[in-house]
Amino acid sequence: MPIEVLMPALSPTMEEGTLSSWLVKEGDTVKSGDVIAEIETDKATMEVEAVDEGVIGKILVEAGSEGVKVNAPIALLLEDGEDESALEGVEAGGASSGEQPSDNKSAAGATASPSPSGEGQGGGSRDSAKAPPAPADNSGDRIKASPLARRLAADAGLDLADLEGSGPYGRIVKRDVETAKEQGASKSAKPATGESKPQSAPASQEAPRVDEAEPLARYGIEASRYEIKKADGIQKISAKRLSESFRDVPHFPLNVDCRLDALLKFRKQVNDKAPEGVKVSVNDILIKASGLALKRVPEANTSWIEDGRVAWHKHADVSVAVAIEGGLITPIIFDADQKGLAQISKEMKDLATRARERKLKPEEYQGGTFSLSNLGMFGVTSFSSILNPPQGMILSVGAGEERPVITDGALAKATVMTVTLTCDHRVVDGATGARWLQAFKGFIEDPMTMLM
Repeated sequence: MPIEVLMPALSPTMEEGTLSSWLVKEGDTVKSGDVIAEIETDKATMEVEAVDEGVIGKILVEAGSEGVKVNAPIALLLEDGEDESALEGVEAGGASSGEQPSDNKSAAGATASPSPSGEGQGGGSRDSAKAPPAPADNSGDRIKASPLARRLAADAGLDLADLEGSGPYGRIVKRDVETAKEQGASKSAKPATGESKPQSAPASQEAPRVDEAEPLARYGIEASRYEIKKADGIQKISAKRLSESFRDVPHFPLNVDCRLDALLKFRKQVNDKAPEGVKVSVNDILIKASGLALKRVPEANTSWIEDGRVAWHKHADVSVAVAIEGGLITPIIFDADQKGLAQISKEMKDLATRARERKLKPEEYQGGTFSLSNLGMFGVTSFSSILNPPQGMILSVGAGEERPVITDGALAKATVMTVTLTCDHRVVDGATGARWLQAFKGFIEDPMTMLM
């Protein structure tokens, strides 16, 4: 029986993705470990590997298809000794049985279970008639039955709830329907073509929705003055998560000015002695200082859990905002407090490069305990970021610029940078946030203390 290759869940929050390309075609032989497809998630493009060996019997979801649900069938793999007759009853489009994938099936890259749609016992030609929707029993649970079995039962007027399945995991297959017909099983109370739900009104009878054709008409903007483009996965997930964060998390900002003259001198000394090919940036030093400040003030390295508990993080994992086409992604420097500046610089360059190519692994951008966003390179002097749940804080870094300052009672000039710390008030109150900023400012204005 064919093995279903399912749309994999490449991250804990992934609900759907884009099947960007197939690296195999129908008839190709694959073995465990072969890369068979590329899946585009909200943050990255990931390769999908096969675990089982066999022949690609049928591709159910075309390359470029968007909104493919996690655990939806995307292809069928024929096992050794099977031919195309095992594909009897399979419909294209990744919804071969009209059912939601069951828990005992697994996604590509994990062990897959036999497909319920590939019976192969009948040996007949493929029938173009579609199977009726999968019914449910009295408890509301969906009845497991292959599309061919459902169609045959509907034609015979049999109620699937009265049949006992002999297929994998108790699935009703063709032979079960034929056996029931021979034994004179009870007829279904509903006609074979009956629908369990009322049909919605035809589209032509629905009231026209002006906002679909001209979504900005309500604001007096003519349709000829703009064009509509579909948001990509990153924009959609960012819009959803940041809207929830800004609406649901009680947040507040704290600002402080940091003098950078000592840091800039320190950076030059580090780069003069750094290994060949390593060039430490100001941002690399900010990452290190953030990690050390999280260790100095552990109460700030916390997350709110919705059931009323607080997570105290044991590690200082700094998520760093990187601009990519269509939005932002936050690759993580794990254990930033424990790493040298050269190592942070190497890791950050690698992560940023692969982020822009959408080649990051989910574990490389999920799970940070604190975020840092730097817009100083664009000349932005001060801004406040939206929290990245479940993290309790995010630091917004502005541009360093020469400003007049008072030193020892006299007017002088210094290179000054304004930073803004946005805090989740459920876990980080004003005093805790202020102490964290005090520690961070200390490391920035006297960077030699980061080496102690």
